[in-house]
Amino acid sequence: MESIQSIKQRFEIIGQDPKLNRAIEKAMQVAATDISVLVTGESGVGKESIPKIIHSLSHRKHAKYIAVNCGAIPEGTIDSELFGHEKGAFTGATQTRSGYFEVADGGTIFLDEVGELPLTTQVRLLRVLENGEFLKVGSSQVQKTDVRIVAATNVNMFEAIKKERFREDLYYRLSTVEINIPPLRERQDDIHLLFRKFASDFSQKYKMPTIRLDDHAVSLLIKYRWPGNIRQLRNIAEQISVLEENRAITAATLNGYLPNNTTSNLPAVVSNSKSESDFSNEREILYKVLFDMKGDLNDLKKLTMELLKNNDSEKVQKDNENLIRKIYGNDDDEDADIDHDTQEEAPRNLLHLPEPKKEEPSIIQESYEDKYHFAEEIQEEETLSLQEKEVELIKKSLERNRGKRKAAATELGISERTLYRKIKQYDL
Repeated sequence: MESIQSIKQRFEIIGQDPKLNRAIEKAMQVAATDISVLVTGESGVGKESIPKIIHSLSHRKHAKYIAVNCGAIPEGTIDSELFGHEKGAFTGATQTRSGYFEVADGGTIFLDEVGELPLTTQVRLLRVLENGEFLKVGSSQVQKTDVRIVAATNVNMFEAIKKERFREDLYYRLSTVEINIPPLRERQDDIHLLFRKFASDFSQKYKMPTIRLDDHAVSLLIKYRWPGNIRQLRNIAEQISVLEENRAITAATLNGYLPNNTTSNLPAVVSNSKSESDFSNEREILYKVLFDMKGDLNDLKKLTMELLKNNDSEKVQKDNENLIRKIYGNDDDEDADIDHDTQEEAPRNLLHLPEPKKEEPSIIQESYEDKYHFAEEIQEEETLSLQEKEVELIKKSLERNRGKRKAAATELGISERTLYRKIKQYDL
């Protein structure tokens, strides 16, 4: 077996970091097998080198090696690209086409940015991993393929699984062996080595003297966090090589090429908390307030009808204690020291209803019917525009919460039962 140093020279990998050496060593160990490998790491760390090492050291090295950037292929065509399609399968399919899995039969496929795959494509990929079978788009004939899959991603897979953007079963099939590439900021001893390599390459490419960093510039180079990792370091080296006439680079000169430069390596404090009602603009907040007012108005109508029907204010207050608290609030929040007896009487005192006069039942009933004869004819008025906005708000909330009614109801400030009723009412 080749040594780690010879592999670095063969694939032009620069660095002596122990984590980098361990990643290369794991790639060399799994190369002889056919197990799936998942390469993880931030964008720009050089994840594409690992699948090349695995393929070149495997028994598939004489077969095809295909690298596919899953994030660069539109969702509507990625199934066709990976698995092929039959003539007439969709608009524009003028002839039968072989997909990557058919073309790379016997070889290796590198799926870069596999975390960006649509869920429907993930199901197809899982089938290939399980038994090597796939279907072309528009075909009912099962085809077999023998490919080695190496995938890579820069997203947090467990977070993606939690948010239901990636299938958990597919993750465990892909990550039989997981190889992590460390970010450049964790390889401080390799930063200057890489910069010198890039500077030398660009001096030959553009036929000009090689740029040199002074001691202060080297210190600044090492302390910078390099969010873009090796890709960003290479771009900075190329910019300086082309633009600077003075080939001796000082810290001040280098600082001009580093965006948002900070020499602090302290972690930034970022709040990940979100408000319970994450509305996109003030208009939606206003609609929510209107819907809350509408609900309170309906509760008041219900309470009024109870008073008219029962003609007993004390009984109505007792039977509808929770409804009264909902409309008028709870005095306990204003004065925490109120005793228990006062709390029991609080809902009754909120209405300040007059005691009914002691008259003959028939007279009382006739009086109420004459005075409130219109009460039974009260109908809920709702403009078309308000109803449309309510439907729009419910749809947006369901989309933000991926169809989870409980979370959507919490966001809208209504009960789950009320949300279910509105979904049935509006046929959503």
